[in-house]
Amino acid sequence: AARECVEAAQGIPVVSFGARHIHPSIAGVMDYAAIIGGCVGCSSTIGAELAGVDPMGTMPHALIIVMGDTVKATIAFDKHMPADVPRVSLVDTFKDEPEESLRVAEALGEKLDSVRLDTPGERGRVTSSLVKEVRARLDLAGFSKVKIFVSGGIDPERITYFIESGAPVDGFGVGSYITGTKPIDFTADLHEVEGKPVAKRGRIPGEDSLRRFKFRWFNPADPKGG
Repeated sequence: AARECVEAAQGIPVVSFGARHIHPSIAGVMDYAAIIGGCVGCSSTIGAELAGVDPMGTMPHALIIVMGDTVKATIAFDKHMPADVPRVSLVDTFKDEPEESLRVAEALGEKLDSVRLDTPGERGRVTSSLVKEVRARLDLAGFSKVKIFVSGGIDPERITYFIESGAPVDGFGVGSYITGTKPIDFTADLHEVEGKPVAKRGRIPGEDSLRRFKFRWFNPADPKGG
């Protein structure tokens, strides 16, 4: 599923936002798999650690709702987050998205990396026209370097819609399409032990073209296998 989104995006970065849709015990593996599938990053710290990348994300709606104002929340985010974390402001909580984008851009200036559009289905979701309007208003106000990140019900079909309509999207956040995909049916069978071909009845012993992994016994005293 992640690969489908990445291919549809045609080079536009895709970030896995699916951790909140699944049990925490498998979130890391899911995000790791999404990055293997081509996503540039993921929102869970454990998934990012497994993949050897930095976690990626934005402020949540909850922060803005608790603080009562998007600009206040964005300023607080900027004040307390490490300097190397991109400042991405969520701009669909209380006000019109183009208006809110200008407010946070004026408040943070050059420190603002991106605005995130996550308009819910109850309000028609994010549209190509909305993205174009936000881009135009930011450019007219002198904030052409501020990028636009789109999320909310994103899948390959929606990504294709944005691209074919010429919407200036700089990144996509994909959640439920990745986490809700149909599992790939497979088995992990042993075909060889210490160089000796051996397998259960019905399986062909020995290495074959379908084998993908070579396993070794884990030694706690030598976890890296040195």
